[in-house]
Amino acid sequence: MANLEADLDHIIPSSVLPPFRAKLVVGFVSLVCFARSYDGDFVFDDSEAIVNNKDLQAETPLGDLWYHDFWGSRLSSNTSHKSYRPLTVLTFRINYCLSGGFHPMSFHMVNILLHSGISVLMVDVFSVLFGGLQYSSKGQRLNLAPRSSLLAALLFAVHPVHTECVAGVVGRADLLGALFFLLSFLGYCKAFRESNKEGAHSTFWVLLSILLGAVAMLCKEQGITVLGLNAVFDILVIGKLNVLEIVQKVLHKDKLLENIGMLRNGGLLFRMTLLALGGAGVLYMRWKIMGTGPPPFTEVDNPASFADSTLVRAINYNYYYSLNAWLLLCPWWLCFDWSMGCIPLIKSVGDWRVIALAALWFCLIGLIYQALCSEDSHKRRVLTLGLGFLIIPFLPASNLFFRVGFVVAERVLYLPSAGYCILLTFGFGALSKHTKKKKLITALVLGIMFINTLRCMIRSGEWRNEEKLFQSALSVCPLNAKVHYNVGKNLADKGNQTAAIRYYREAVRLNPKYVHAMNNLGNILKERNELQEAEELLSLAVQIQPDFAAAWMNLGIVQNSLKRFEAAERSYRTAIKHRRKYPDCYYNLGRLYADLNRHVDALNAWRNATVLKPEHSLAWNNMIILLDNTGNLAQAEAVGREALELIPNDHSLMFSLANVLGKSQKYKESEALFLKAIKAHPNAASYHGNLAVLYHRWGHLDLAKKHYEISLQLDPTASGTKENYGLLRRKLEQMQKKGI
Repeated sequence: MANLEADLDHIIPSSVLPPFRAKLVVGFVSLVCFARSYDGDFVFDDSEAIVNNKDLQAETPLGDLWYHDFWGSRLSSNTSHKSYRPLTVLTFRINYCLSGGFHPMSFHMVNILLHSGISVLMVDVFSVLFGGLQYSSKGQRLNLAPRSSLLAALLFAVHPVHTECVAGVVGRADLLGALFFLLSFLGYCKAFRESNKEGAHSTFWVLLSILLGAVAMLCKEQGITVLGLNAVFDILVIGKLNVLEIVQKVLHKDKLLENIGMLRNGGLLFRMTLLALGGAGVLYMRWKIMGTGPPPFTEVDNPASFADSTLVRAINYNYYYSLNAWLLLCPWWLCFDWSMGCIPLIKSVGDWRVIALAALWFCLIGLIYQALCSEDSHKRRVLTLGLGFLIIPFLPASNLFFRVGFVVAERVLYLPSAGYCILLTFGFGALSKHTKKKKLITALVLGIMFINTLRCMIRSGEWRNEEKLFQSALSVCPLNAKVHYNVGKNLADKGNQTAAIRYYREAVRLNPKYVHAMNNLGNILKERNELQEAEELLSLAVQIQPDFAAAWMNLGIVQNSLKRFEAAERSYRTAIKHRRKYPDCYYNLGRLYADLNRHVDALNAWRNATVLKPEHSLAWNNMIILLDNTGNLAQAEAVGREALELIPNDHSLMFSLANVLGKSQKYKESEALFLKAIKAHPNAASYHGNLAVLYHRWGHLDLAKKHYEISLQLDPTASGTKENYGLLRRKLEQMQKKGI
């Protein structure tokens, strides 16, 4: 260990070695890397996990968080993603309450501070991993490895692969999981602080470590893997297992069980039993809470897992591992999503990309050999723990135990990157030891940290809004249909339909079964009155995915516009069959019935919409207008008052009810509602025009003249207002002639 510290002497100056100063440097550097994201928007998955997640709002009981997944759906649902992270969702809810709503800055600030705190905590973790657990007679830990632990922590703090976790708010799951993972590991180390006697430990700290591991899992699923890392640490560092010695004993046919003291260590066996039982218990509870089987991932999410050939699956899984390793080594090409054709499937061993997985295993086997068979005990410990930190937290994302819903995901590398930083730091030490050009090694280390810091800052800027984020992915994953879809969606939201159509068409070309792209493209074509192509796209979408309720509803809207009323009704009914609580579909069904003069059916459909969604303003408005037009003024007034009680600040409802009250000669109340609606929306020509009509009827002719003129200034083409204004002017002229 002393050799490694000496080898790094020229890289890390002594002035920053005191623990507090070292942690201050790491914390500051980590803040600089990701500070640009502090005022970013909610982007990508943030919309579903935060903005549209009702679990964040006070109306949802806190107890429901324990029965819902990360996205707010019930875990027992067959459509649930099964991502069970209630503690992360709880922090989102606290954020929401303290900031007074969905203000992204406070969410981003928490993420940045979490990463900074984790980076600081890494100094202590790396100190244990590099220096071991040796204590003086006074209980002070020896061999703190200040240089190697500081260098590894700095490499971790500035790694660009962390940007997704820090700059994307949903990455808080990985941050919190990592925080409690590290606390669990340090807690396990605490169990051996009180005594240097072989096998001695504090059961309290072991149990607390297991509890912290369970907390880590409630933040992010991979948190439970800390128990495996603790076991490896215990066996190698505390139990001092020497694989090379065991192999030699086997080869010399020694009495293995008599010569390996570790196996006779009752304390170690007791701790392994506690870890195994604790892990099994936590996993069992997790399985019970899930309620049903694994989530229903599709082939586009993880194509390799759907391959028929075991060989093809194995080759592609290993290729994915090599891509993850490359992201750690060279984190320049980063993308928010790596699915949907971004990484084409390797279908034969003749594919040149097989070289990548061969290189990966060549390096891994070399490292594993050195970790297990080196005669240098410090080298064995550091390499083994580095590989353990690299591999063990990655196992849940490896497809080895269950299918995962992604090909490559930068967020799952947050914890494994710590193992990479251990190996890289050890490598720098070894390189420095075997070369006389110390300044060159120093320049290399500083260059890597500078480039990574710069990349973090650039990438944080790309995560500030969806436009930059999605555009940045086009050069990295041009074959990814989801990237083109998201660019198109972002353009459509900004009103650039022409450009959006181009990207949606490319998404469908890249993935001919991409029903969401078809649905969105069909919607735009519907709005542009290109109804024939819109119907073809939406029909194909529901043919590919028969339970796609939104596409069925949009198909019904197109068919209604084409006057194919029976087909439209069938489409609406099919949509409701697949999504029973679908207020927008009931609203559109009501419009169809109104077009067919089936007034009772229309009112029933709109009433269903308002029952399912009491704030559905359009459904309320249509009910009021239909009842008004059919002469049911009393019923229209009752519906209008009911709607305004539920949505008191909706100016369109005020306007509709004011019209009804005016016809019922309740002029004063009608006037008050018109004026309130105009205050909320002063540039609505129809509001001024209808208020003028009210004054005209009421006999307040000067006020009527004033609002007719305002209405015509806002909309000079309104023929009805022109006609009424003409009548008023003639009446005023007649009155003037008569001297009234």
